[in-house]
Amino acid sequence: MSDTSAPVPMEEHRFPCDQCGADYRFNPADGTLTCDHCGHRETVNAGPWGGTKLRELDFDAAIAEKLPEAEIEETRVLSCPNCGAQVEFDPDTHAAECPFCATPVVTGTGVSRHIKPRGVLPFALDEGTAHKAMGDWLGRLWFAPNGLQQYARKGRRMQGIYVPYWTFDADTKSRYKGERGTVYYVTRTVTRNGKQVQERVPKIRWTPAAGRVARFFDDVLVLASRSLPKQYTDALEPWDLPALQPYQPQYLAGFRAEAYTVELSEGYTEARAHMARVIERDVRFDIGGDQQRIHALDTDISAVTFKHVLLPVWLAAYKYRGKTYRFVINGRTGRVQGERPWSAIKITVAVTLGLLVAAGVGYLVATNQ
Repeated sequence: MSDTSAPVPMEEHRFPCDQCGADYRFNPADGTLTCDHCGHRETVNAGPWGGTKLRELDFDAAIAEKLPEAEIEETRVLSCPNCGAQVEFDPDTHAAECPFCATPVVTGTGVSRHIKPRGVLPFALDEGTAHKAMGDWLGRLWFAPNGLQQYARKGRRMQGIYVPYWTFDADTKSRYKGERGTVYYVTRTVTRNGKQVQERVPKIRWTPAAGRVARFFDDVLVLASRSLPKQYTDALEPWDLPALQPYQPQYLAGFRAEAYTVELSEGYTEARAHMARVIERDVRFDIGGDQQRIHALDTDISAVTFKHVLLPVWLAAYKYRGKTYRFVINGRTGRVQGERPWSAIKITVAVTLGLLVAAGVGYLVATNQ
């Protein structure tokens, strides 16, 4: 959203403990707000912060910038000059370390006006569990540098980040024309090595095909961030989207949230490409036969709705010998992805051992002969 004609109140979320006044943090272990100072717990739905409903928003209205102002918010963000991440920080924070790439200086405090999140998938794993998952993952990488493994296991705290996504719903009806290919075999005589032999040769019989397919797409998920390589975040799937909760800021207590940098229209373009692939698969299944040709495919799409949702990611960005390594952990399942580090020493040792083994085997074969 780029319309700034009407100011939107800046929302600041603090959750003071009822017992001592210190700040609550959301505790993934039991899903409560927990005070680090006195240990008092409070349920997420309690207190004066209220609740919302997990509902879809009209896509056409959003593109026309006609969403109700209640669906728009302004937040303070810091922009990273290295990876471009826009992360929400406390109002008094003007410099920090980027949680996505470990750049030590983050500058450019500003205000971001955007569509409010409608859903949040709360963290289910605490930092200790995420650390263990990352350590186990690194331990399975034979050629990872030992120094990095030790540094990652004993290094500084990880960052719990809520990463922005779009979800899209749409009703589609498609008409197609094509051909159905049916494989059949004919027998022919060929000459091989001076002899005549018979062989079966496959042929395809094509017949016209036409029809209609329909599909309702529910929660097509599109990453709304550019801060991390998409192959890493895609590899964190599947996400248990049925467990999405209506957005309440209490879930963010003690965590950070990234503002989306992939606009709604761009996200919808990616969602349409996904829908097109699924519709083509449906058409091929509907045509049937052994092979299919699609000559024309026309899709009507209606009732397009969307949500801005936040999904939980534990993030570690470590600088080791001048290079940054980033690891992401699904905050629900513990699935780990990241930049694979390589140890030149380990690779050299492995290659040398391999050559020695090959030479030994060759020597044994030669002596036996």
